[in-house]
Amino acid sequence: MSVVFESMNKRGHEEVVFCHDQDTGLKAIIAIHNTTIGPALGGCRMWNYETEAEALTDVLRLARGMSYKAAIAGLNLGGGKAVIIGNAKTDKTETLFRSFGRFVEGLSGRYITAEDVGTSVKDMEWVRMETKYVTGISRALGGSGDPSPVTALGAFSGLKATVKHQLGKDSLVGLKVGVQGVGHVGYYLCKYLAENGAKLFITDIDTEALKRVVDDFGADVIGLDDIYSADLDIYAPCALGATLNDDTIPQLKCSIVAGAANNQLKDDTKHAQMLKDRGILYAPDYAINSGGLINVANEIEGYNRERAFRQAEGIYDMLMKIYSQADIDGVTTHEAASKVAEQRMREVGKLKNVYLPKKNVMGRRDNA
Repeated sequence: MSVVFESMNKRGHEEVVFCHDQDTGLKAIIAIHNTTIGPALGGCRMWNYETEAEALTDVLRLARGMSYKAAIAGLNLGGGKAVIIGNAKTDKTETLFRSFGRFVEGLSGRYITAEDVGTSVKDMEWVRMETKYVTGISRALGGSGDPSPVTALGAFSGLKATVKHQLGKDSLVGLKVGVQGVGHVGYYLCKYLAENGAKLFITDIDTEALKRVVDDFGADVIGLDDIYSADLDIYAPCALGATLNDDTIPQLKCSIVAGAANNQLKDDTKHAQMLKDRGILYAPDYAINSGGLINVANEIEGYNRERAFRQAEGIYDMLMKIYSQADIDGVTTHEAASKVAEQRMREVGKLKNVYLPKKNVMGRRDNA
């Protein structure tokens, strides 16, 4: 247990819940990082981790990222995340997700779940059978449905801001963009890029996903490891994290890193500095990919699709502010983004000194 507490203390987590149900085969971990601003909201990832330690490390990193993402996006939410250990293609059952939903319900609103890598709207509807603390459900049930289009729009808006700051251009025409991971979010990002004249180079372990993007947008396929050294203007990581590390950063020929993946830097401080030293402008992941969180957060007070898309487009201005602050302070963009997020958490946290009657997750005041 000392290892768990040490890991929590390192990144300032409040709570970690280990969920096990022998009957359904559920093995899951829920991590709540910070609830200073509001209840922790973050998706449930299903992944076939090689070890339980790897799953714990991933969920802690992801939960912390959600706190910063919510704060920097101006949402009244904290950060949390969940991972279910298993094969998303073979191990899914209704009872597995309903069991997970019961563990979420047991947290009484401290954590609100949603879909993520390896899970879907259908899975969240199973979760909803056991708890109201779930977003990302179908539009037929009053939810927002698949958040991928909004996440991709936010990432595209952030990419445009990055191009403007780094290259002084308002247009993407002719720019070579390498998209790593063309699943749900990556596909829609490719759509926006193609519509705006960018030249697409794509890679993914899923050959069907690659074929779809090639057929729809005329992209060129490159090898999984070749994307790092490819002759690109922009590298857009949209798959799993930690792809920016000691091995890959020296290979990069691009001048911009801007993509929708979480936890892109293997070591936040070290690798953000490595990118800065090489003159590569990095769009902090929890800022540029906050569109998905913005989308599902809108469900809590009643979903409005137009409002969600408009807020996601605001990521452009958010990143321009971060880049300006980084230039003024002479720091990495990661450090500048962290300062902006931490400042909001501190300022909003001070409001807790003023007593209000308890409010439930849907925003209604409970009677005294």
